[in-house]
Amino acid sequence: MFDLNTYHRASSAQDAAVLLEQYPDCKILAGGTDVLIKLREGDKCFANLVDISRLPDLSDIKMRDDGSIEIGACVTCSQVINHPLVQQYIPVLAEGAGSLGGPQVRNAATIGGNLCNGAPSADNSSPLLVLNAQVELLSAEGKRTMPLEEFYLGPGKVALNPGELMAHIVIPVDGYQNMGGHFIKYAMRGAMDIATIGCSVACRLEGGSAGNKLADFRIAYTVSAPTPKRCRNAELAMVGQSIADAASIDRLLEKLSQMVLDDLNPRDSWRAGKEFRQHIIRTLSRKVSKQAIERAQSAFLVGAISGGTV
Repeated sequence: MFDLNTYHRASSAQDAAVLLEQYPDCKILAGGTDVLIKLREGDKCFANLVDISRLPDLSDIKMRDDGSIEIGACVTCSQVINHPLVQQYIPVLAEGAGSLGGPQVRNAATIGGNLCNGAPSADNSSPLLVLNAQVELLSAEGKRTMPLEEFYLGPGKVALNPGELMAHIVIPVDGYQNMGGHFIKYAMRGAMDIATIGCSVACRLEGGSAGNKLADFRIAYTVSAPTPKRCRNAELAMVGQSIADAASIDRLLEKLSQMVLDDLNPRDSWRAGKEFRQHIIRTLSRKVSKQAIERAQSAFLVGAISGGTV
């Protein structure tokens, strides 16, 4: 049994925001994969809960009228993996969600919870970063939107004000259209392990009949800095570069593997040393980017028909 002081089940996202304002000591309960563990450990900070699980207005994935993709904060990782919109337009996010825990955890863990705990290792974070994701935050006073990149403040710290909850993650059209993407998680075990390093890449091509130049390039890592992070300087250097043949791609990706290290700050820990993490960072930059470019080439050819995938 859990030792709870107060428990409130919200009837809607707005009701949850009102409850958080009325009961400022309350924490959010969604999938429970983090909160219930802390309760079982006797953490009294989680003894007052507002339950937002199974709220219809936070539990759906849909395309908005402007073409952006809306993901409710209470959508589970399993739902992300299997949803047709994700599979068609943003499969890189399905790759990230599919690497989180095991099936039982993915069936309960929510995408919003995975972001709001602020972990530098969050598996959904780097795919969403390269998709230019925005987060919609709701309070009793109203709604505000910010880039996911600005949502992370430090290890375990996010830009949620008192009384706020995450309502939706939104992928804008230019975040996914005609893009190719890929995600790889490196961990010490083959499954059900925290990432040692995670890497996502998304890119868009232009030029010629098959796309021989990078029009847009985004790369993000987990467990490589105090927060999940885009490599902005490396990205700028990649835009406009030629990928006309295999040799030019290999040369470019070798340069990229050096540039990303300048944007990151991996640390020593009991799970992996800094030098080992740097080696994995370089290796993943080449491997993930190569696959993303191949997918972008396919998206370039069919983009006018399908809108592209990432």
